[in-house]
Amino acid sequence: MRHKRKRRFWRVLLYLVLFAILLIASFTTWYIFDTRISPPSVNTAVVKNYQRTQLGPDHFAIGNNWLKKNDYGLWEMYLEGEPFERGIISGKLTEELIFKQENAFVEKIREMIPSESYLDFLKYFIRFFNRDIDEYILPEYQKEIYGISFSASDKFDFIGTKYERMLNYHAAHDIGHALQDLMLVGCTSFAANMGFSDSSFILGRNFDFFINEAFAEDKIVCFVNPSKGHQFTFITWASFTGVVSGMNNQGLTVTINAGKSDIPFKAATPISLVAREILQYAGNIEEAIAIAEKRKIFVAESLLIGSAMDNMAVIIEKSPSKLGVFQTKNNFLVCSNHFQSNAFADDPDNLDHIKESASPYRQQRAEELLLEKDTINYLEAAEILRDKRGIGGSDIGIGNEKTMAQMISHHSVIFQPLKRRLWVSTEPYQLGEYLGYDQDSIFIEFDERNPEYVLYDTTLTIPADPVLEMETYHNYLLFKDWSAIVKSAAANGTLLEDDYVETFCKLNPGYYLGYELAGDYYAAIGNTEKAIRFYNFSLTKEVEKTSQKEVIDENISQINSH
Repeated sequence: MRHKRKRRFWRVLLYLVLFAILLIASFTTWYIFDTRISPPSVNTAVVKNYQRTQLGPDHFAIGNNWLKKNDYGLWEMYLEGEPFERGIISGKLTEELIFKQENAFVEKIREMIPSESYLDFLKYFIRFFNRDIDEYILPEYQKEIYGISFSASDKFDFIGTKYERMLNYHAAHDIGHALQDLMLVGCTSFAANMGFSDSSFILGRNFDFFINEAFAEDKIVCFVNPSKGHQFTFITWASFTGVVSGMNNQGLTVTINAGKSDIPFKAATPISLVAREILQYAGNIEEAIAIAEKRKIFVAESLLIGSAMDNMAVIIEKSPSKLGVFQTKNNFLVCSNHFQSNAFADDPDNLDHIKESASPYRQQRAEELLLEKDTINYLEAAEILRDKRGIGGSDIGIGNEKTMAQMISHHSVIFQPLKRRLWVSTEPYQLGEYLGYDQDSIFIEFDERNPEYVLYDTTLTIPADPVLEMETYHNYLLFKDWSAIVKSAAANGTLLEDDYVETFCKLNPGYYLGYELAGDYYAAIGNTEKAIRFYNFSLTKEVEKTSQKEVIDENISQINSH
């Protein structure tokens, strides 16, 4: 009897193990098939037909297409043809840059998430989250992205197939917006001189999307002559076909700004590809709105649309569930990171964001600067985009999120739609020279194969910000470096000289963050008296967000309760 019971026990256990194996195998099979993204149907044999020719240092060409680095370190690229063809050529021209961008992106993720096990979980989660993303992307853009993917590196195949990775990276901007506490985003844009009869209508924007310094080094000003739709120019990086800032040959401009979003549960169309579709296929505001209405997105976003045909600008405000259009009776318009249209007047997420974020303050500062002059020219537009002060010109610290120039801009750009002109910033941030381009002349005639040929209009160059030569800026760079040292000392309990901490705070005296970090350091080493003094002093400064002020208040409360 005992032997029968034993045999029955082992039989049941065997069945349970077999069932568990079957369950795991079934789940794995389902996951693999459910998350697999099939590439579009194209003739991949043509990939080998496109070979890159080097014309000079940092100067390459494939047929009529080319890539060149100018004297200011800004890459310029021209693309033409059918979608898959454009993608192949774009990938081959920028192959080294694609590797550098992807490597910088992966390094940032590893910095944020040092746990290998959690990184593995994140990889599978994102793959599952974005499993249907291709269903929301136009076939044209699928083909273009697929063409680019042939030039992606094998090094990152552990993340996913090359095509899957290139698709998913187009959604990284949206995920960064949804997780705004990561401080990846906080853009500001504006339009001025709307309705004026002198063609002075102008728009400016700071694209404050920060991954790391390496990611921002290789900006590309890309001129596209597609087989369908309008010719257009956009500012981008290698492998990214979506648009965050651009202007087409109809004088229609598109820039995108983050709104407050709930955490999404499923991907839809990346907002940059909605902006790309608008830029390529819309000629005026009405057509831009019609395209935005058609597409489903998975985060909340603002699109500032400037139109030469309409001689004005509007903000299309779009979330996963609704769309609003905001326009003003003023001759200027500011777009920050909260919504202003009636459609979102009672939206809880938007109301919370207005109350808690830096967005309304930054918008007020932009409006204040725009009201200082009756007309804004391109030099004055650059001054506004470079502004480092708070409301009323107050010193709130360099790098404060409430300023126009947060010192995290991937790029800054100025558009004059009726003249088809644009200015693009050079390193660092928006502080280097802005190079001016006459879009019409570039698409009509240029000598791209001449190594001496200069694509930008040298008469339109905006000089670098004088701050680059000032002690203020050099102190700010030291402040960034020393911030890491003070954080490390607080984390590890390492002792620093008191003079060091005091000097650190004086490097950026208007910025609350230095005093908060000093408070963190003294709290960590048990000097509660100095910790409270620095915490309290930080609260006398302009703190960026309500949540950050609450953290400082909580730190003070914890010290006082002991």
